Amino acid sequence: MVVLGSGEYTYEVSGDDWGNLPDGWSYKEATSVAVDANDNVYVFNRGDHPIIVLDRNGDFIRSWGEGIFTNPHGAAVGPDDSLYCVDAGDHTVRKFSLDGRLLMTLGEKGMASERMSGKPFSNPTHAAIDQNTGDFYVSDGYSNAAVHKYAADGKLLFSWGQSGTDPGEFNVVHNIATDTDGNVYVADRENHRVQVFDPSGSFLAQWNDLAMAACIAIDRGNGIAYVGEFYAGIPDNPGGMGNWTAKRLGPRATVLDLDGNVLSRVGEEPKGLGSGQFIAPHGIAFDSQGDIYVAEVSYTTHGARLDPPREVRSLQKLVRQ
Repeated sequence: MVVLGSGEYTYEVSGDDWGNLPDGWSYKEATSVAVDANDNVYVFNRGDHPIIVLDRNGDFIRSWGEGIFTNPHGAAVGPDDSLYCVDAGDHTVRKFSLDGRLLMTLGEKGMASERMSGKPFSNPTHAAIDQNTGDFYVSDGYSNAAVHKYAADGKLLFSWGQSGTDPGEFNVVHNIATDTDGNVYVADRENHRVQVFDPSGSFLAQWNDLAMAACIAIDRGNGIAYVGEFYAGIPDNPGGMGNWTAKRLGPRATVLDLDGNVLSRVGEEPKGLGSGQFIAPHGIAFDSQGDIYVAEVSYTTHGARLDPPREVRSLQKLVRQ
């Protein structure tokens, strides 16, 4: 194992796929990860068992969700012991009990809104819940450029955002989180930033100096944000020109305070499967001990391109030192 990070935020990185799965099981690729109040870890993945539940030691508890999802993408735990699962492939958001009982469905399976219409949903990406009110937000990000706010009962309250690079505009609104004041943090991936809004959708701030900000989690108790970033350079290409071996361009995780000040960069190597490297951080979560879980879409971005294609590591645990 290797230790990454700096200052008060250093982490021993698992290096291999984290979690003790039943024989013959795999994640294929983990797309998102969420942690409940008991530090149980919910791995939303594209394998045969879409929700795999582990304890914080990585021991298997249960699985569910088989046959339900089209393209698992984002997962978030609500304050009422629920799990919001966002399916980018069938344009739905589903709310479940933590043991897999369906409680609510938003969107009609397979029915997308018009591309870039600003209306729910066109390949949505993630959800975040206001812990004070139960209101929740959906980032509608691959074929849209909007955030939608819902009441706890699923009533659409309003939406905001449009395509662009100015404040309040989005270029793949990919992930979302909330803080104790109900402020909303949006990972605006292709704009290489996080944008911050108040609960009415008014722009407050933006955090720049990030690579491709793909995912975010907010530690409300400690006022800390964890951001997972894709590689932001020029990839390997037939022309041979590019900086894919460069350092400090992601993929990595960054720890920030809620004013956007960087506290630690966790990882500086280019993408790879070696110890201390990442492939494509796509989902991020933390537990009560301050350990971080990073889900990576490593099959889509790497394993599928190998000859022959193969599954590679897609879930790492970063244990705070």
